[in-house]
Amino acid sequence: MPHLFIRGISVDQTKEISTQLVKDLAWLCDCGEDNFTLEVLNSTFVFDKKEVSAYPFIEVKWFDRGKAVQNQFAGIVSNHVQSLGVPEIEVAFLAFLEADYYLNGKSFAD
Repeated sequence: MPHLFIRGISVDQTKEISTQLVKDLAWLCDCGEDNFTLEVLNSTFVFDKKEVSAYPFIEVKWFDRGKAVQNQFAGIVSNHVQSLGVPEIEVAFLAFLEADYYLNGKSFAD
C-alpha cells in the first residue's frame, strides 16, 4: 500500500519511471519502497464502434494521508508520467479505512 493501477501507459514506459517514482513516493509517504505496487492494466477502450487509445489514468488505492500529501503525491506521479512525453494525465484516489483492511485475517485497526 499504496497500490497504483495504471491505464494508458505501457509496461515499458512504467518500467522507465518506476524506480525513481517509487523512491519519491516512499520519501513523501515516509514508508518503505517495498510498500508500493505498480500494476499496469491492459484494457481495451472502445468509442463509436472502434478501439481507441487509452487516456492516461492512474488510480491510487491507499490509506488517507491528508490532502497536502495527496496533492504532492498526484504532482509527483504526474511529473514522472509527463517526463515520458505524455501531455496529460489524470490521477484519482480511493482511500481505505484501516478497519476495513486486513492482512492475513487481521484488521489494520487492531
